[in-house]
Amino acid sequence: MNYKISNDRLCAYWLLSCAVLVFLMALVGAATRLTESGLSIVDWKPVTGALPPIGTDAWDAEFAKYQTSPEYIKKNAGMSIDDFKSIFYWEWAHRLLGRLIGIFFAVPLLFFWVTNRVADGYKYKFLGVLVLGGLQGVVGWWMVASGLIDNPAVSHYRLATHLGLAVLLYAILLWMGLTLLRRDGALVMEAVPAKNYLRPHGWVCLGLLAIAMIWGAFTAGLDAGLIYNEFPLMGGKFMPGEMWFLEPAWINLFENHASVQFLHRWLAISTAALTLWFAWRMQAGALAAMVFVQVGLGITTLLSGVFVPVAALHQAGALATLGLLIYQLNRVSLAAQR
Repeated sequence: MNYKISNDRLCAYWLLSCAVLVFLMALVGAATRLTESGLSIVDWKPVTGALPPIGTDAWDAEFAKYQTSPEYIKKNAGMSIDDFKSIFYWEWAHRLLGRLIGIFFAVPLLFFWVTNRVADGYKYKFLGVLVLGGLQGVVGWWMVASGLIDNPAVSHYRLATHLGLAVLLYAILLWMGLTLLRRDGALVMEAVPAKNYLRPHGWVCLGLLAIAMIWGAFTAGLDAGLIYNEFPLMGGKFMPGEMWFLEPAWINLFENHASVQFLHRWLAISTAALTLWFAWRMQAGALAAMVFVQVGLGITTLLSGVFVPVAALHQAGALATLGLLIYQLNRVSLAAQR
C-alpha cells in the first residue's frame, strides 16, 4: 500500500496550518489591543526579543524603559511592576507568535524547495507570501512606533494597515491551501447551484467584508466603540449630529469617532445582508449561520461597552466569516473552470 502524500496535499496541509496560526495571532492581537498592552515593549528586537526578561534585574530594566514612554508618563504613572508584567506578556506573546509563524512558514518552505516537494507552479507564490509575512513584522513595529513619540496611542491608520495585511495573508493561505487540495482530489467540493452571477456576487461580498473589517480597525484604534453603546440608534437618533464637525467634511469618515462607528455598524449590516443572500444562493448553511453569529457578536460588543472577551470573539468571528466566504468562492471558482 502506497502512503506517499502528493506535493499538492503536503503543501496544502502546511498552508492551512499556517492559516490557523495567523487566525490565532489575530485573536491574540485583538486581545493585546483591547487590554491596551501594545505599547508595553518600547523597542524592536526581532531575534533577542524572543525571550521575556529573566530575573529581577532584567524586569527592572525593561520596566525602566517603559517608564520613559508617553503611555507610562501620561496614562499609567505609578503602575506597579506586576501590572506592567500583565500587559508586557500580551504584547510579548503576540510578537512571539509572529516569530513562530515566520519559522513555521520559512523552514518547511526551505525543506520543500531543497527536496523538490513544492507544488507545481507555486514556488514564487510561496516566496511572495514569505515576503508579505516579513513585511507584516515591519508594519507591526511601524504601528507600535506611532504610539511611542508623543501621543500614547497607535495611529488607527497604521493599526488598520497591520490588521489588513494579516487578513490578506490569512485569505491567501486559505485560498492556496483549498486550491491545492482540490487539485489533488483530497477535497471534493459539492456542486455549485446553477445560478447566474454567483462569482461577482461572492466577490462583492468579500470586498464589502474587507472594507467593514478596515473600519472595524478604525473603530478599535480610535476607541470609537466606547461611545453610543446602543443599537440600532446612536444617541436616540439614526445618525447623530456629532458626525460632521471636522473640516474638511470627508475627514469625518476616517477620524470622527461617531462617523467611524456609524460607518462600521452599517457597513457590517449591509455586508451581512448581501452575504446572507449569497449563502442562500450557494446553499451554504454554515456561512449563513456564521453571519448571524458575527452580527450578534458585534451588537453585543457595542452594548457591553467593548467587553474584552466578546470584542476579541468579534474579531475571531470576522475571520471565521471570511474563511467560510473564501471556501464558497473557491467552490465557485472550481465550477467556473469546468
